[in-house]
Amino acid sequence: MKLLSVNVAQPKTVSINGRTYDTGIYKSAVAGSVSLNKLNLAGDGQGDLKNHGGEYQAVYCYPYEHYAYWASELAGDDFAFGHFGENFTTQGLLENEVCIGDTFGIGNAVVQVTQPRVPCYKLADKLGITGFEATFLRANRSGFYLSVLEEGDVKAGDSIALLSKNAIGMSVAEVNAALYLDKQPIQAERARRITALSPGWKRSFEQLLAKS
Repeated sequence: MKLLSVNVAQPKTVSINGRTYDTGIYKSAVAGSVSLNKLNLAGDGQGDLKNHGGEYQAVYCYPYEHYAYWASELAGDDFAFGHFGENFTTQGLLENEVCIGDTFGIGNAVVQVTQPRVPCYKLADKLGITGFEATFLRANRSGFYLSVLEEGDVKAGDSIALLSKNAIGMSVAEVNAALYLDKQPIQAERARRITALSPGWKRSFEQLLAKS
């Protein structure tokens, strides 16, 4: 498992499709060591702190393996690292294998998987594809967020070491499907019990279970 690229951006104001907003989704790769702290990477920022960033969304990871899938689906191959707004472009960490609560060592930092990514219109705006957020969600190739258990320095080329597997063993893809795709109560209850799952996702599962 490997960290292929570290990508950051400061928020900027954009006007697209009649909307004006601040966003940090336009990330680009940086060279050398980058400090990873409890809330984000050095040089990175979020335009909407209500829905992005914070302890449970300090870093967004996206598997490089999905680049080929989207190149085929979107008939394009001009993707640069950070294309999907990710901080870490990774290799060998797929959503059907990585579980919520798993911990990893990257550089001299320690991180934990906290939730899948929920795409919004800003991803669609960045790619210039109306409604792409729904397409992205249905594909269940969400990527995932990390919290930072131990701060440290990371850089492109670092190996990623699995330190521990979560006891419940529910993958990122299963958690994403439980809330947004098949919505099975048994899986929703299973996900809700994962201690490392972000509070927002726990509340969403509680609301789903209350309706079932």
